[in-house]
Amino acid sequence: MNQNKSNQKTLDFPLDNGTDTRSRNFESSPNVKALPNGWKWVKLGEVSDKITDGTHFKPQYENEGVAFISVKDINDSKVSFKNCKYISKQAHQDLIKRCHPEEGDILITKSGTIGRLAIVPKLPEFSLFVSVALIKHNRAFLDSKYLIYCLENHITHLDINQHIKGGLLKNYHLEDLRLAQIQLPPLSIQAQIVEKLEALLSELDKGKAQLLTAQAQLKTYRQAVLKFAFEGKLTGDVEGWKSLKTGDIMEKINNGYTPKSQFLSEGQGEIPFIKVYNLNFNGTLNFTKNPTFIPKDIHEKELKRSICYPDDVLINIVGPPLGKVSVVPKQFPEWNINQAIVLFRPNEKIIPKFLAYFLLNPTTINWLEGTSKATAGQWNVKVSTCREIPINLPPLSTQQKIVTEIESRLSVCDKLEDTLKVSVAQSETLRQSLLKRAFEGRLV
Repeated sequence: MNQNKSNQKTLDFPLDNGTDTRSRNFESSPNVKALPNGWKWVKLGEVSDKITDGTHFKPQYENEGVAFISVKDINDSKVSFKNCKYISKQAHQDLIKRCHPEEGDILITKSGTIGRLAIVPKLPEFSLFVSVALIKHNRAFLDSKYLIYCLENHITHLDINQHIKGGLLKNYHLEDLRLAQIQLPPLSIQAQIVEKLEALLSELDKGKAQLLTAQAQLKTYRQAVLKFAFEGKLTGDVEGWKSLKTGDIMEKINNGYTPKSQFLSEGQGEIPFIKVYNLNFNGTLNFTKNPTFIPKDIHEKELKRSICYPDDVLINIVGPPLGKVSVVPKQFPEWNINQAIVLFRPNEKIIPKFLAYFLLNPTTINWLEGTSKATAGQWNVKVSTCREIPINLPPLSTQQKIVTEIESRLSVCDKLEDTLKVSVAQSETLRQSLLKRAFEGRLV
């Protein structure tokens, strides 16, 4: 005899959806909390007519036809047709035999970026890629907007990550989606929850939008500071400036090389090996992120040409994005770099920080992008191009003044940015708290 039988909850409304032929009983667990009277815990598959995903085969794309939607086309709870791909009408007819999105159905991304949600609009018709799941929920039990919020709460609070499988590309399997446990109140309560959440989240979203606007304005201000700095507008002094090229004022400009994988070690080793993800957009280096090392003999022989020292300046030459710049710190006496990074070793005519800010200057980045070779959406800057960057060079005393003026202004930006990041994080935490309260029955 099943000892857990007395703890089982059984749905008291008829279900016949064909998605899960196993017992429709749901065993209580420590992870499932008590709900208000009239609410039930159900598996999503029990209240859905069908849960499937898009085609598992890449179709032939057309210049026009029927929209073909993947993860990138689902944002802000909507399906975007702005930059989507297209397939032929015949290909669409073949695909909808298995997966036919219809108005009011729910979409959820399940590969790569997990958990983006959207309600299928009335028009236009479209087909789906395998990365997007389609939920045809039973409208007799579930309101579409309620389910959107319910699934967002589920993803946020019920540790959906334990079900995500895969290596570099993460996948949330359909079976796990069918078994997802959701709260099911009566439709009238669902409508009240949606109305309350939309009112509260609308105000929260307005506040978050203002924070994001402020962040964008800070970024614009940073770029303006750097641009004005190298036009002489921060110091008002343009006497003695010389028009040169970077190759004229560097002891060395070289890119790196990546050794064979057996020579790379993570966490510890002899010589620190810098990759693009260690570079930042503010002139600093973050070697706490996946630190990699190489043997000293490889560093001194095969990779001798790309040995770096403190105060060398690094920039990535493969993008997008370009413009990650770092001054090599004094943490280690010697470093090395991979093939996607170029090192600039300043001579006595230029201050390293001045060079770093010059490379971060949007005018410099635009010049590099304009002279780079673009292949399959990727920018590749040649080392020879890095030697030809035009630079207006002031005297050393003016360089130091410019560095001081830049850092004075950007330090204020950094403090504001930190405050805004905290506020944005708090708004997201508040959103999660509101959802949690809603689906515990504490909003209505």
